[in-house]
Amino acid sequence: MQGNGSPNGSSPNNNFEVEAKSSRMQRFLKGVEWLGNLLPHPVILFVWMSVLLLVLSALFSYLGVSVIDPRPEGTKGRSEDGVIQVVNLLNGEGLARIVENLVTNFTGFVPLGTVLVALLGVGIAEYSGMISAALRGLVLNAPKKMVTFTIVFAGIMSNTAAELGYVVLIPLAGVIFHSLGRHPLAGIAAAFAGVSGGYSANLLLGTVDPLLSGITQEAARIIDPAYTVGAEANWYFMVVSTVLISALGYLVTEKIVEPSLGEYNPNDADDPSILETKAEHVSAIEKKGLVWAGVSMLVFCLLLAWTVVPADGVLRNAETGLVSGSPFLNGIVVFIFVFFAIPGYIYGKITGSIKSNQDVVDAMSNAMSSLSIYIVLVFFAAQFTAFFNWSNLGSVMAVAGATFLNDIGLTGPFLLVGFILICAMVNLMLGSASAQWAITAPIFVPMLMLTGYAPEMIQAAYRIGDSTTNIITPMMSYFGLIMAVAIRYKKNTGVGTLMAMMLPYSIAFLIGWVILFCVWVFVFGLPVGPGSETFYPAR
Repeated sequence: MQGNGSPNGSSPNNNFEVEAKSSRMQRFLKGVEWLGNLLPHPVILFVWMSVLLLVLSALFSYLGVSVIDPRPEGTKGRSEDGVIQVVNLLNGEGLARIVENLVTNFTGFVPLGTVLVALLGVGIAEYSGMISAALRGLVLNAPKKMVTFTIVFAGIMSNTAAELGYVVLIPLAGVIFHSLGRHPLAGIAAAFAGVSGGYSANLLLGTVDPLLSGITQEAARIIDPAYTVGAEANWYFMVVSTVLISALGYLVTEKIVEPSLGEYNPNDADDPSILETKAEHVSAIEKKGLVWAGVSMLVFCLLLAWTVVPADGVLRNAETGLVSGSPFLNGIVVFIFVFFAIPGYIYGKITGSIKSNQDVVDAMSNAMSSLSIYIVLVFFAAQFTAFFNWSNLGSVMAVAGATFLNDIGLTGPFLLVGFILICAMVNLMLGSASAQWAITAPIFVPMLMLTGYAPEMIQAAYRIGDSTTNIITPMMSYFGLIMAVAIRYKKNTGVGTLMAMMLPYSIAFLIGWVILFCVWVFVFGLPVGPGSETFYPAR
């Protein structure tokens, strides 16, 4: 018998507490959205930060701000007198340097070329329809009990093809869940969690890996001018993270999100026609294309293994005979290009989506056109990074920050977990992974290097913070698209509704990923990628 005068058995006090908590959450999420909207576009943000940096270089140089150079004598890049002084970039010499290097700062910015090359290959695979067909085949052929896990996993894997997961997989997940008699918003949430929350997990290297590693390398060279960071720097950690995030996404969807949504009411749909949409299964010709594309991938991988696995492999390091520092790792972006380009072309020829060489050119052109805003962003990010390096502000901040952290004894897991949380908070306001890392890397990478940690490991920590809050910030570039898809199924869906639905994923991913990271680094001391160091200098 239900008591307390409530038809559902809950007391008025409990209902009031639930409503109060919901109201507080809504106010918090609205506050995040409001604060985020105060920030200018990342391009404009880089312009203002570059101007501010120039002014600070003049001010601190005038005040004689300096620190003791912690690098040993004879180290490349170490100051002659053992003191790092802030350099004025607003005097005649500084302005001349800016004018003379404005173009080369842009063209020499490491992430630019590597991302462009990788995306050429991915663009062919995406244009041909190979990646879309592979995602549909993976999800639609999964056993019913594994649908949720498969959707999250497919979302993670879709990140090799930039925005394809947002455009194809998330709407597809809503259709699949509805066709199974489940709540479509739960499917959308699971796919969104995989695509965006699992942004830094994958079994394959994608376009984001050379992008972030290039920024990390530029920041590391503030301390060590010869330091190199490869696109594969976090690959080991990414592979294991793929399993973890897929499992956590499955559990959160099945145990928390879908039960909280309740039974779906078709009358809630803003667009009733969406309920009649059926997921398109992979056709016979698409299956044939995928088979031969898979064969070409296998042949390519075997040929690549032949050049690397044997002790005398031609792509091993000629001096040491090791994979570390080898042409294979140094040229990993080229292999990403080929890995997607050849199978994509074969798939397109078999299915008819690529009929001529002109289609191949169009595919690569389309891929480049999608990067227009990124290229603009890189121009200003490259100037900011160069100014930060020339002024010595990065080195001064790194030494001062590292000294402070050592003085208060903040090292080990607490230091890195704090860094992850800072990145997660910054990501709420600045949703672009490249923009956020371009701003924060010149500060944190040198600082943490001086406390004894390697850039590759620092980058892995950053990627955890950057990924886990993607799904709860309206600053994420595709947040509006996800809203539009959700509203078609439930017309009263608001920003707060979507953010609250995704919050359990964000919390679970953050806690689970941090635990994995701490165990990986501080318990077992494993490298986060091939040839990646955990400590700096290497111990």
